[in-house]
Amino acid sequence: MATGKIIVITAPSGSGKTTLVKRLLDSCPHLAFSISACTRKPRPGEIDGKDYYFYEENEFKAQIEKDAFVEWEMVYTGKYYGTLKSELQRIWNAGKSPLVDIDVQGALAIREKYPDICLTIFIEAPSLDILRERLRIRGTETDHSLEERINKASHELTFAPKFDRIVINEHLDKATSELIEIVEKFTRC
Repeated sequence: MATGKIIVITAPSGSGKTTLVKRLLDSCPHLAFSISACTRKPRPGEIDGKDYYFYEENEFKAQIEKDAFVEWEMVYTGKYYGTLKSELQRIWNAGKSPLVDIDVQGALAIREKYPDICLTIFIEAPSLDILRERLRIRGTETDHSLEERINKASHELTFAPKFDRIVINEHLDKATSELIEIVEKFTRC
């Protein structure tokens, strides 16, 4: 039973999505971060129910059978990720709008299920060259994994026109302001 709106944000790696989402949440107290479910093991410092809802694979599949997810996918063999209907409802029950930080396919699946209350936003770097440089500066990629991420980003960019809004993150403060303005306008409607 949906009772509010949903903000869904996606972006290729290196576009600055995580920073923009944090700034958006800090500026908009009527939003709450939607915690995803997954079957991967927690990383050091991650907490079940705060960072993710961590499931064993058989538990996750049981939730699929119960139709507990708005969307889900197997990202890698045996590694499932999804958005629980109960998580969205938890946030609506608190009088807030869920902010879902998700991949392209998941974002479009959520919009398909909630077309009247969902706003989808695609965050882009100004160019693939800038994206490549941002990923290189992070220092977390090998040459091979960097090219894999760039190829994936190039593919994801083909989906950008399917989103309600596109924010180019060339200057962080400007992109933050634009994002806040878009979300505020949608949630006030």
